[in-house]
Amino acid sequence: MPWNRVLGSTEGPASAARALGPWHPQEFLAECVEIVPEVGGMLTFVFRRLDGAPLAFRPGQYVNIAFPVNGEGGDPMDRSYSLSSSPTKPWTFDITVKRDPKGRVSPWVHENIGPGTVLEMLGPVGAFHLPDVDRRARYLLLAAGAGITPIMSMLRTIHSLPGQADVVVLYHGAEPGGFAFHQELGYIATVDSRVTVHFSLGDRSAPADWAGLTGRLSTAMLDEVAPDANGRQVYACGPEGYLNNVSELLAAVGVDDTSIHMEFFSGDRETTLEYQAEVALAEEIAEEIAEEIADSAEEYYESQPSALGMYEPAYDDEGPLEATGLLLEAADPDLAEPDPVDSEVPAAEAEPEVTAEPSAPDVSAFDTVGTGTLTLSFVRTGLNVLINPEEKILGVAKQAGVRIGANCQEGMCGSCKVVKLSGDIEMNHQGGIRSREIEAGKFLPCCSTALTDMVIDA
Repeated sequence: MPWNRVLGSTEGPASAARALGPWHPQEFLAECVEIVPEVGGMLTFVFRRLDGAPLAFRPGQYVNIAFPVNGEGGDPMDRSYSLSSSPTKPWTFDITVKRDPKGRVSPWVHENIGPGTVLEMLGPVGAFHLPDVDRRARYLLLAAGAGITPIMSMLRTIHSLPGQADVVVLYHGAEPGGFAFHQELGYIATVDSRVTVHFSLGDRSAPADWAGLTGRLSTAMLDEVAPDANGRQVYACGPEGYLNNVSELLAAVGVDDTSIHMEFFSGDRETTLEYQAEVALAEEIAEEIAEEIADSAEEYYESQPSALGMYEPAYDDEGPLEATGLLLEAADPDLAEPDPVDSEVPAAEAEPEVTAEPSAPDVSAFDTVGTGTLTLSFVRTGLNVLINPEEKILGVAKQAGVRIGANCQEGMCGSCKVVKLSGDIEMNHQGGIRSREIEAGKFLPCCSTALTDMVIDA
């Protein structure tokens, strides 16, 4: 399946790309790039990751988002929203939010989120999703109200992929004009012979021109739309009362518990605690993955011959990225420490050499640029850069022309890691560097500010 394609990634210096696997949630920043109005008081928000990576997920999963509803300096409010887009198009992803007039977050989202808005996210999260492999893909997808969003991700995914499938969708809404995605659902049912879509108005009176079903979900309705329901995998999403009814009716028509999968859009305290536990576990996994990425980068660059003096750029499954648009260059040999071993022997495999503590390089002859009260001396570049204590080191360095590869720029990926030869910093990273690396003098300039004058190996 496309959403777990990273399983085929080859082991190597870029094995950190495995972090894109859907069972590997990550903390990341995402920017809104488009808003799509939906009916039923919903808006679809299209996002992209700021680090440029795709978001790999299983259809049906959700992301946990921190919304700054309390303003700058206030505590954000976390909410989880299902992904309504297909993971077969991973470079952008959608969440669809229904406005609840009594809610605190959804009205703020509708009024304040727009193209250019950047939010902190954690994901993907959740066990409610299609299987990775299904030789007999026969599904009954049940949705009520806003519960259509994860179901839409599932349907879009199936429709975008070739192969045999048999899918029945039953969507309950409050009024004829209140079915979100109704045009797309009708189109898919028209052009894809594997898919059948039914709309039902629930217990509302139907207008004369209504061609869909009426009435709440019942065993008779299930027999009408899917007489073979007990031979299908059932995925249902909606309010708590709707799903409680679904559970009873499915049992009545002979569907086994192991074939029933549910996602509550509103639930009791027990359900809320279950979601909190899922998010907490995802946070732990995200921290472990960030450490794995840092280790992967460290092992790769430490395996290079030290005489090359390579910069540490971002990387993908093809190898290093030239994130600055400039070719990688060898360090000035006059500035590099002599290598006591053959240049073809990786430094990581060479016997350690006991040497005297190296003397600090003379930076007095370097050109000086910028403004600020502190001085950053970049020995490979041969440049002194003035900086103020509140400024992030990476931004100032790159503006001055210092070549430091960078990807996430939030302290998560570890791609901007450099060595601090002298000086003190304050670093607020998100798992992109390990304790032993910090002890060895390495730091992440993307999330660090200078406390004193510094000398940096870059």
